[in-house]
Amino acid sequence: MATAIPEVECLLRDASVAFKKKFGCDPQVAACAPGRVNLIGEHTDYNEGFVFPMALPMVTVVVGNKTTSGTCRVLTLANGVDEPKSVEFPCPSADSPLTPGKPHWANYVKGVVANFIGKVPSFDAVILTSVPIGGGVSSSASIEVATYMFLEQVSETAGEVKPMQKVLACQKAEHDFAGMPCGIMDQYIAVMGKAGHALLIDCRSLDGHLVPMADPSVVILVTNSNVKHELTGSEYPTRRRQCEWAATLMKKKSLREATEKDLTAFKSEMDAEMFRRIRHVISEIRRTEEATKALERNDYKTFGKLMNESHISLRDDYEVSCTELDQLVDAALEVDGVYGSRMTGGGFGGCTVTLVKKESVEKAIAHIKEKYNGSPTFYICLPADGARSLKL
Repeated sequence: MATAIPEVECLLRDASVAFKKKFGCDPQVAACAPGRVNLIGEHTDYNEGFVFPMALPMVTVVVGNKTTSGTCRVLTLANGVDEPKSVEFPCPSADSPLTPGKPHWANYVKGVVANFIGKVPSFDAVILTSVPIGGGVSSSASIEVATYMFLEQVSETAGEVKPMQKVLACQKAEHDFAGMPCGIMDQYIAVMGKAGHALLIDCRSLDGHLVPMADPSVVILVTNSNVKHELTGSEYPTRRRQCEWAATLMKKKSLREATEKDLTAFKSEMDAEMFRRIRHVISEIRRTEEATKALERNDYKTFGKLMNESHISLRDDYEVSCTELDQLVDAALEVDGVYGSRMTGGGFGGCTVTLVKKESVEKAIAHIKEKYNGSPTFYICLPADGARSLKL
């Protein structure tokens, strides 16, 4: 069975109860922002390519109040984050800027406070999320964007900042405070997502193109492997350097401008590993464009085929998959009614994303559970809205 996704109203109620228990009064303002799943376009963002995510119905909710204490007090109710779950820090000023610290989860909040466009008053807040933490569906951007939306309300500046400014401020928060040099996709879709649509993001121009995805006969099945392999810390930086080196070799500003013909021409100047890495990026950028066009004409067969090719490329050329993700994908593809399946996110664990006929989704879940050597969690999803304020 798929895991039930809590309604936003239920999260709001539970967060409000916890707020009153912690701070002795009812919260007056609230906001939320979703997690995301990337349908196709992996490891293309830092190469100025295309990505094609959708916002998920799982969200992070922030409730709270403006105060006059000069201190920001935050409680998280999330499972799986480091202790303590309650933090206090002073409002930043020119003389006393915020700095990252422990617990690590609080850096996502502090980073947004530090990069907020405008003056932040002191506040009390409670955070509650239904976005799986560490599952590769961007719980971090969900927290960042929900926090930004909350700060707009307590500072009474809602509507004064353009959506893209929020995206960039939250991305900078993750770079500066969480120490993660992420691309633009996660914060972008958390802000700009729209129910019933996927969003093609051009990571060079930062333009976004909404693509309808509202056919009631198909759904997205997100399967969390519930594993995350410990990495040495060099995997992503190494691949990024390889991409940058290859672009320079081919005299391109980025791999967005490179073609498969260019790659062949320079094959003799690359080792076998680098050739495979660059082949993935160039082919994945092309696949993402083709997949978008396929979805626009409701050609799910072609879209699924491109998803499958994406996974094979991520597994064999970019080498960011793992045994568990491969098991999940292979099992999904054995089920009639599944159009395509692939790993999603950075890799080495986390989730797969599967495009499947609605009538076949329960059969797919049962088969994957039977075949997978682990305890997966399933979420049946349709594209959801992006960040928004909430009424209490």
